[in-house]
Amino acid sequence: RRGAVQTITLDNGSEFAEHRQVAKAVSAKTYFCDPYRSCQRGTNENTNGLIRQYFPKGTDFRKVSDSALRRVVAKLNNRPRKRLGYRTPAQVFLGEYSGALKTAGAALNV
Repeated sequence: RRGAVQTITLDNGSEFAEHRQVAKAVSAKTYFCDPYRSCQRGTNENTNGLIRQYFPKGTDFRKVSDSALRRVVAKLNNRPRKRLGYRTPAQVFLGEYSGALKTAGAALNV
């Protein structure tokens, strides 16, 4: 059975210098985008825009509480997406992987 993460697409920033360890930890293939081609990371760019609705650019996340972050994560994971047939990311993930994840429901508890 395949895992929840099959591929990881990264940009060329220094924050991904340890990409091999991450890919190995989740057993996923790693790909890099071409420079200045954000369209190759469409879901990531869309999610960044959704996050910016709650945390404007320049937000110091060291000053954001864990509970505030969890609330936003829960809102985004339970927001219907056209791309998912108006299902939520949580519905899609839990529907596909709930049999393999004994604690899947815990991810949604805030």
